[in-house]
Amino acid sequence: MDLILWRHAEAQDHPYGEQGAQGDPLDLERRLTPRGEKQAARMAAWLDRQLPDGARVYVSPAERARQTAHALGRKLRVRDELLPGADPAAVLALVGWPEGRGPVLVIGHQPTLGQVIAQLLNLPEGECTMRKGSVWWLRQRERNGRMQTVIVTVQTPELV
Repeated sequence: MDLILWRHAEAQDHPYGEQGAQGDPLDLERRLTPRGEKQAARMAAWLDRQLPDGARVYVSPAERARQTAHALGRKLRVRDELLPGADPAAVLALVGWPEGRGPVLVIGHQPTLGQVIAQLLNLPEGECTMRKGSVWWLRQRERNGRMQTVIVTVQTPELV
C-alpha cells in the first residue's frame, strides 16, 4: 500500500494570531496565501504526473486543505477524520493502513501528518516536522518475511 501525505500549502494567519481548537470556525475558514496557491499548484502538477488514475484522495474540511487539494483537479472526499488536531490512528483507519489496496493521498495538517509519519517509521520523537505544501510518500512492503514501511520520496514545492 502507498500512503501519500500532503500538508496543506501556506495559509493566512489565524485572525487572533494563534491556532484555535479543533473545529474552530475561524481556523477552518483560513485560506491559502498567494504563495500557498503557487505551492499547491507546483506540488499538484508533480503529484498528477506520479499518481495513478485510481488513487483515492481524502482531504480535511479546512478551507486551506481543500484549496490545496483542488489544485490537483481530481475527485476527492472531504473527511472529518482529517480536521486540524486529528488523531493519527483515525487517519490510518480511514485509509486502511496497512492492508489497503492502491495508493491513497491524504491532504491535512500538522502535527497529525507528522505523527502518522513518526508512527509508521517508528521514530522515537513521536512526531516528524513537515514543511507546508510538502509531500511524504510512504510504502508498506514485505521484505524477507517482514512488513516494512519505506520512504519512497519526500518532495517540497520549492524543489519540484
